[in-house]
Amino acid sequence: MDYSATPQPDGTDTLNLADASTMQPAKRTSHAKAIAAITLGNGLEFFDFTIYSFFATIIGKLYFPVEGQLAQLMLAVGTFGVGFIMRPVGGIVLGAYADRAGRKAAMSLTLWLMTLGSAIIAFAPTYAAIGIAAPLLVILARLIQGFALGGEIGASTSLLLEYGSDKTRGFYGSWQFVSQGLNTVCGSLLGVALAAALSTAALESWGWRVPFVIGMAMGPIGIYIRRHLDETLPGVEDGTVSVAQAPAAQPVRKLFREHSRVITTGVLTTIGGTAANYIVLFYLSTYAIRILHLPMSSALWAAWTAAIVTVICSPFAGALSDRVGRKRVLWISRVLLIVAVYPAFMIINASPTVPVLLSVVAMLAVFVAFTAVPNIVMLPEMFPREIRATGMSIVYCLGVSIFGGFAQFFATWLIQISGSNLAPAWYLIGCGVVSLLPLPFMRETAGKAID
Repeated sequence: MDYSATPQPDGTDTLNLADASTMQPAKRTSHAKAIAAITLGNGLEFFDFTIYSFFATIIGKLYFPVEGQLAQLMLAVGTFGVGFIMRPVGGIVLGAYADRAGRKAAMSLTLWLMTLGSAIIAFAPTYAAIGIAAPLLVILARLIQGFALGGEIGASTSLLLEYGSDKTRGFYGSWQFVSQGLNTVCGSLLGVALAAALSTAALESWGWRVPFVIGMAMGPIGIYIRRHLDETLPGVEDGTVSVAQAPAAQPVRKLFREHSRVITTGVLTTIGGTAANYIVLFYLSTYAIRILHLPMSSALWAAWTAAIVTVICSPFAGALSDRVGRKRVLWISRVLLIVAVYPAFMIINASPTVPVLLSVVAMLAVFVAFTAVPNIVMLPEMFPREIRATGMSIVYCLGVSIFGGFAQFFATWLIQISGSNLAPAWYLIGCGVVSLLPLPFMRETAGKAID
């Protein structure tokens, strides 16, 4: 049954009262399915990024045969960061495409690109087999995936917010972060299972490739699931564009001409959340293995713990930001994170055991969820609908590319040059302080119309 209102000559809409009582439940069901489709598709795209981080030590050994384990790790996590260099490019190209051709078309394209990157990593020969071409293949795959994710984040987050109302956008947008946590849960469980089931030789020979093959196979599944989403960009439906409601023809030019200040403040604010996200959710597993000398199977539980905590807390963070405001939730949680991170690293180094590690990670992950969710929701809210995906993509990707993608590299480098295992905490504190500076100059978006 079609519950859309009937347009009248005077421009108003009417709705049969008999249908009104059944309209809202149907609408809620539709939106629940949409959230599931967007969340699953986005989770599939982040799955490979997560797996690469978890197996960085093995990849470093197989593809970057240099002297010293720490040097191998730096090259491996540096290659992880290389993918983030392409994020701003993907944000501009694919974000503009999402604002012209629609959110659905852009998200399908990004999934195909992620599938290609996964296939390259899954079947790339090692350095021992083909020499320098091996790490170059891995770098190429990371560049393709970074380009894809640069466009995915803007299109999918914009779509989530556009399904919500003025009073629920924070909750709807929180599922973007939930999807990242869910894929980390799946990736970490798979990593733990492989590490427990396989010998070290088998894991280094072929076991680490299994998650990338799974990620490659899941791409077409995500594309199929997203086929049934409703397009939210006016004038775009089923791949066609209405002349009367055509989207902005040059969203990138309009964005930089009219919203340069918003871009600057958005990038600075993103630095703190993304640095915390990538250190707590991704790097602490590698840190536990290389620095704390915990076994891989035990250390990977740190990633699982961080992910499950963020999955649980993110919807509450989004709903709270709808009630009390994005800025207030972001400010309080980020200050608490800055205060807690140095003592947290002191504790896990003083008592490097799995229970202590998991307890510390769980506490930090709560702060990460409550600081990252309002941040990621605020970004697309700052732009009008016709350039929203482009604006969100560029702002988020510029902030993430350096301070998130290379967070693991910077943390490892700081440990090397300082000789202190507490150096990653310094990095998080610095990024957190810088990210708070523009917050007083940003407008509150919670509960206000953005279109």
